[in-house]
Amino acid sequence: MREDEELLDLESVFVAHRRLCEMAASILGDRARAEDVVQDAYLKIIATNEVVTVKKPVAYIHRIVRNLAIDRYRRARLESDVFAMAEEGGQVPSASGTPEAISIYCQQLSVVAGALKQLPERTRRVFELYRVRGCTQREIAKMLNVSPTLVNFMIRDALNECRKALDSSS
Repeated sequence: MREDEELLDLESVFVAHRRLCEMAASILGDRARAEDVVQDAYLKIIATNEVVTVKKPVAYIHRIVRNLAIDRYRRARLESDVFAMAEEGGQVPSASGTPEAISIYCQQLSVVAGALKQLPERTRRVFELYRVRGCTQREIAKMLNVSPTLVNFMIRDALNECRKALDSSS
């Protein structure tokens, strides 16, 4: 069987099994995010440049969709946990105009800058691209030629180091 026939075969199996969205939605709890996962899985399958011999294409595709859905679920949980802490402070009245508050913010900024300097160069760069320049994790992964999962881990590590530094400075 030729490579294009194998890809076509996987594509036809993919199209024939519409329950993939239902499976992903049961993991993610959201139909729209499930459809995104299925689309990502499809793109991953057709984008592969390697000849892949798959004995059980249905099981193979189900595994890919399941793994991507689980990864997306874990990432969403991690991000909601991380950003929930930041959002908790949104209800506190701001005292940003006082000299004392400005001094505290400057000290905290200095602590965070020091923590970022201690990070490996690539981790610091990923963090700055993500938090300062507003690049997406996929854009960063493409720029640095690494996986989006690695980018996610580097951002998490940088945030953890910043938190540790702020906690120890208090």
